[in-house]
Amino acid sequence: MKVGVLSDIHGNRVALEAVLEDMPSVDRLVCAGDVVGYNPWHADCVDAMRGESGGLLDDVPWPESPVPTVMGNHDRAVASETPFAFNSMAAAGVKHAREQLDDEQLAWLDGLPDERRVCDDRVKLVHGHPADPDHYTYPSEFGPDLLGEENVLVMGHTHHQHHEVYDAGIVMNPGSVGQPRDGDPRAAYAVVNLDSMTVEDRRVEYDVDAVAEAVADAGLPREIGSRLSGGR
Repeated sequence: MKVGVLSDIHGNRVALEAVLEDMPSVDRLVCAGDVVGYNPWHADCVDAMRGESGGLLDDVPWPESPVPTVMGNHDRAVASETPFAFNSMAAAGVKHAREQLDDEQLAWLDGLPDERRVCDDRVKLVHGHPADPDHYTYPSEFGPDLLGEENVLVMGHTHHQHHEVYDAGIVMNPGSVGQPRDGDPRAAYAVVNLDSMTVEDRRVEYDVDAVAEAVADAGLPREIGSRLSGGR
């Protein structure tokens, strides 16, 4: 079984479209949270994950709808106005998302769990850390001790793409679709093969300039768009 793994889409429809077009055939698709925030297409990205494509997914082979997703800190802040130590760019994205999303979209975000198990419990999804959804778990903290009963632990939140394979299983972060911060501006995602217990980290180019222009047109802080070209 092959699983396509997304995380930290952050309202970047252009990057999400590029990822979905690039993705090889998979049996499942999952998302480790932060569907919204920063970039201006919150509604499109929420609808993609909840199975209301509105054209975004019409030409993409889709293994499951809605996509199993966990709640990220931006998702929580938008849905329930839960405070988080956001900088001005992040706070502007949260405000923009609240204004854009309708009641059904907000309810979907608000109903997302902090943890989810899929693929017969072989894959566990969290956003930050198994014990703390808001903890930034960078690759230096990866280790087999993070694994429980699952074979694969998927985390997001840091926007740093990385994976490690241990005797006990795989610990991984697919990176960020919509706002990479590991120095590579290309949209990041991963494909896990549960039969061979291997991970393919993948990157795909997208029109960063078009996103930066849309950010400015939406009245969002320009740095949200300009930082994308440096993957920061």
